[in-house]
Amino acid sequence: MGADAKEQKDEGTPRPEPVSQPPSEAEFLERNSRLVYNLALRLVGNAVDAEDLAQDALIRALKALPNFRGDSAQTTWVYRITVNTWKNRVRSEKRRSFWKTLPLHGLFGGGEDGEEKNTEGSLPADEPALDAGLETEEVAREVQSALQTLDEENRAVVVLRDIEGLSYQDIGEALSLPEGTVKSKLSRARNALALKLKRYAQNEDG
Repeated sequence: MGADAKEQKDEGTPRPEPVSQPPSEAEFLERNSRLVYNLALRLVGNAVDAEDLAQDALIRALKALPNFRGDSAQTTWVYRITVNTWKNRVRSEKRRSFWKTLPLHGLFGGGEDGEEKNTEGSLPADEPALDAGLETEEVAREVQSALQTLDEENRAVVVLRDIEGLSYQDIGEALSLPEGTVKSKLSRARNALALKLKRYAQNEDG
């Protein structure tokens, strides 16, 4: 085979994509610390537990970072680790009967959890977030309280969609669920929250 033919053959052969290097630990933390904390805060409902959960999730993510292959967006991967870390904690707490005895009304103090609301991932105008239009810290805490009554998976779906602004596809990847299941869980969770918040509004009016 001549040199020209060999060059033509080589030109037609796909070359492997260069493997991107994972970010350093400092870069990874700078990009993801706030994101993980905001998600943790909405999942657990208070700043102290959120900091603890965020630290645990970030440590797990850093340990797994060398194995990240880019099959999904890094943010989606980080969301998945955070949600799984939280779900494992909830299961562990349930086994110790801690979750059932935890006074939920004590989890929603003012201050940080009222101020840490993430507004970057807003939804389109035709699909407003559940907490859109909240005017008072009291109502915001009531929404957070209502979130805590949902089971882990439904709560995660609502937080990822209505607060973090993820697409159905990204939520499915983060929670290892089909998109159809994500949509059905989101619909049921929204209905449950709407009912609880309607009762709260009626109590306020009464």
